[in-house]
Amino acid sequence: MDKSDLIMLLLPVFLIQLILMATALTYLYRASSVRGKKWVWVLVIIFVNIIGPILFFAFGRKEN
Repeated sequence: MDKSDLIMLLLPVFLIQLILMATALTYLYRASSVRGKKWVWVLVIIFVNIIGPILFFAFGRKEN
């Protein structure tokens, strides 16, 4: 596997990560309240890679 194969393999994962992160951070910014502190969710979303935004959507959002 050369460099171009590796890039083509990882590019979709990277794009999914960016989309999930942007969506989660936008939702968090606009939400009036969430479970837990917002700054903690920002750290989770940014630093826990692809799982962070999924954790936020599963456990961080409050039901309306």
